[in-house]
Amino acid sequence: MAERQERRSGGAGAAVVAGVVASVCLGVGGCSGASGAAAGQDGRGGDPAETLRRAADTLVDAGSSKARTSMEMATGGTRVTIRGEGVYDFGERLGRLKVLLPQDPAGKTEQRPITELLAPGALFMKNRGAGVPADKWVRVDTATLSDGNLVTGGVTDPFAAAEVLRGTRTATYVGKTEVAGTDVRHYRGTADLGSAARGASAGNKGPLAAAAKGFATAEVPFDVYLDDEGRIRKIRHRFSFANGQQKGTVEVASTTLLYDFGVPADVRLPAAADIYAGKIAEE
Repeated sequence: MAERQERRSGGAGAAVVAGVVASVCLGVGGCSGASGAAAGQDGRGGDPAETLRRAADTLVDAGSSKARTSMEMATGGTRVTIRGEGVYDFGERLGRLKVLLPQDPAGKTEQRPITELLAPGALFMKNRGAGVPADKWVRVDTATLSDGNLVTGGVTDPFAAAEVLRGTRTATYVGKTEVAGTDVRHYRGTADLGSAARGASAGNKGPLAAAAKGFATAEVPFDVYLDDEGRIRKIRHRFSFANGQQKGTVEVASTTLLYDFGVPADVRLPAAADIYAGKIAEE
């Protein structure tokens, strides 16, 4: 059951997208493992690191899927979670997700879902607020974001999440388990964002390179679960970034679940007339 014109707006748009995570962090004051498998093999006699570096290509071959995402942030001793659900077309690198923000700390304010469209090098957001009309979209160039939009949109682009694995430096095959009733192979390791950027597709090179410079460290610990066809069923990254509003580091765990491979994923990007070009309110 587990679960898919252009106006440069790097300044204004970035302010809106950063607000997804920043507002949550201001409003509030990590992965268990099995063992018992050799680090040098992936359960099929192969090298785990090489297997994981190819995982993004396997998703492209799969075509599309549904996706569920969660982003957990620990800050000030409190943990909050942002959730998303939708579809993703790995061939076209396009996705559509409905993102739910947590309630305010008092639990009184119900947040409207934010619709996010994911595209190579760009993020489109609707219902974000911040003075943007409800029927308009905000476009953000993800290469202008210090984290490459791995965090600040409240969702990690599923294909970008897979392409982080292109930078796998260390990997261990943990063993067999299940994800939502599907038999999978569990791997644990660390990826380097700089290496991932160099091996990534054209649309993710810039964002991943920005993340390599913008995070507290370019080394990203991960756990990933592959099915018998080598497709990612679940991937969990752990990111650390400096909190601009408060001193210290915010720890973020981003999890993506992929399921229903081959499902129709018709994602259409907004027309130029539907993209907001006005001033973005500070939040």
